Amino acid sequence: MVHKYKFRDTNFVIDGNSGAIHIVDDISYDILDCLDGNFFDYTENYIVKKLADKYSKEKIKEAYGEIFKIYESGKLFSSDTHENLATEENLNSPVKALCLNVAHDCNMQCKYCFASKGDFGCGRELMSLETAKKAIDFVVQNSGSIRNLEIDFFGGEPLMNFEVVKEAVKYARSLEKEYDKNFRFTITTNGILLDDDKIDFINKEMFDIVLSLDGRREINDKYRVTRGGVGTYDVVVPRFQKLVAKRGNKNYYVRGTYAKDNIKFSDDVLHIYDLGFKHISMEPALCGDKFESSITEECLDEVLKEQENLCNKLIDMNLSGRDVDFFNFSIDINEGPCILKRLKGCGCGNDYVAVTPNGDIYSCHQVVGEEKFKMGNINSGTFDKKRKKPFLNTTIYHKEKCRECWAKFYCSGGCTAKNYFNCGSIMDPYDLACRMQKKKIECAVAYQFYINQNY
Repeated sequence: MVHKYKFRDTNFVIDGNSGAIHIVDDISYDILDCLDGNFFDYTENYIVKKLADKYSKEKIKEAYGEIFKIYESGKLFSSDTHENLATEENLNSPVKALCLNVAHDCNMQCKYCFASKGDFGCGRELMSLETAKKAIDFVVQNSGSIRNLEIDFFGGEPLMNFEVVKEAVKYARSLEKEYDKNFRFTITTNGILLDDDKIDFINKEMFDIVLSLDGRREINDKYRVTRGGVGTYDVVVPRFQKLVAKRGNKNYYVRGTYAKDNIKFSDDVLHIYDLGFKHISMEPALCGDKFESSITEECLDEVLKEQENLCNKLIDMNLSGRDVDFFNFSIDINEGPCILKRLKGCGCGNDYVAVTPNGDIYSCHQVVGEEKFKMGNINSGTFDKKRKKPFLNTTIYHKEKCRECWAKFYCSGGCTAKNYFNCGSIMDPYDLACRMQKKKIECAVAYQFYINQNY
């Protein structure tokens, strides 16, 4: 469970079970190649003989002694002591987060859209205010003692149903004092319908915003097009810029997607930054055979190289005073989330559910339309809590491929929806996504080290 790699001129060692990260010299890095975690099987003399052609006996013994001290402290080749926590009793949680699909409709036809161009394959429909209110009542009633609740307005394009968004926020706010709850709202938008009134409302009420833009004009307009096939870059960029300029220090992300015919996505990240956006994320199109330009095994090596390329560019930018917040490299190298949150990734089907315009409750917004993941209906007042069980048992200890992986406490078994759509099971991690995630973790650790040299 020890993983080591080189980035720039630094040797990184990650102890998977403890989460400890070590920066080591070359001799210690080489000594680790000779060990498998059981120091008592490897004497100093054994190590000296293995590395005698590179280092002196004295230096080897000194480095070996330092490594052994770290090992004794429990931060190297450590044991996994967390499996006993992976129980339904520990992981079962009240519902605290709601993806409100207020619009199964969209004014764009993005070619890689997982939501079938906006309607999730269920037919175009807008959520009524009555259903939105019932969904809010649902999360209040099922949240137990949890005070902070989250609602993400999603689609399709949620601004196509903006009046319901506004009234839903107003209704939720009216419940806060009575039920001792605090709502945090997020909205994801393509920006086509943004105007001054919508910008002002969003900036006032939304805790976070996701703004969809793929980068350079020629890249964005290849995939993010209107129903008439027209590119959207020139329409949405100035509207996003106006929104962010008026937003102050509140949260937002410009989120891009890259495909296999656009592997040089670092150019798009930097282009988005040059447009004036500091907070950026960039995700791969992992749509299997649903999208002809989806990332595939054949382009994996190029993607991994580009992740390193982007990491190097962002490090240089930050060190030169060009402050950029790249979401994909945001990682706490000192502590991170609590162990329970690391066991199974997101809370889909447990503390997080999605609600469709007709009131259907699904375990995740990405599996809307898949009947096996339907948990009930807001309008009929049904919610089958027994359907939580499969998701409570998707921890890193329930997935054989994850149990002995050094990255398991960082990725938590991967995206459940991606696993299902690409492998046919929520229990089978998608290998392509796994390998990309591991490289992203390596880059994130290196990125945080270089921009925070006090580590």
